[in-house]
Amino acid sequence: MKVILKADVKGSGKKGDIVEVSDGYAKNYLFKKGLAETATASGINAVTQKRTADAYHKAENEKALREAAAKLNGAEVEVPIRVGKNGKVFGSVTTEKIASALSEQGYEVDKKRVTTKETIKSVGLFDAEVRFMENVTAKIKVKVVPLE
Repeated sequence: MKVILKADVKGSGKKGDIVEVSDGYAKNYLFKKGLAETATASGINAVTQKRTADAYHKAENEKALREAAAKLNGAEVEVPIRVGKNGKVFGSVTTEKIASALSEQGYEVDKKRVTTKETIKSVGLFDAEVRFMENVTAKIKVKVVPLE
């Protein structure tokens, strides 16, 4: 019997999959627990339309993220930090400070997406990376300057 799964079922498939199962398993387990419904022509059509729509939206989202990464790639952001009389920095430059400096320049970036190779605890120029999604990253320069 062909059924459309309404939820993930271990050993059978994921939500939205159209699977072939035995009649007893479908009637006694899947239907009683509300995990599946009979695969009708309209149900199968709805599932395929939903899959194509999801694939389209995913592709559009990935395209938008790639454009944002291309726009941000190579940008330089200036982050002011408090410095003592002898040139010693108070604290460190966090990813939150980098993300807020980027938002001041017009780039909306979540602080969780910003990574640095090492902890920034001095004045100077450093490399950072903004990871939008897997294989979509932008390299930026972080210029740490003393706060005046």
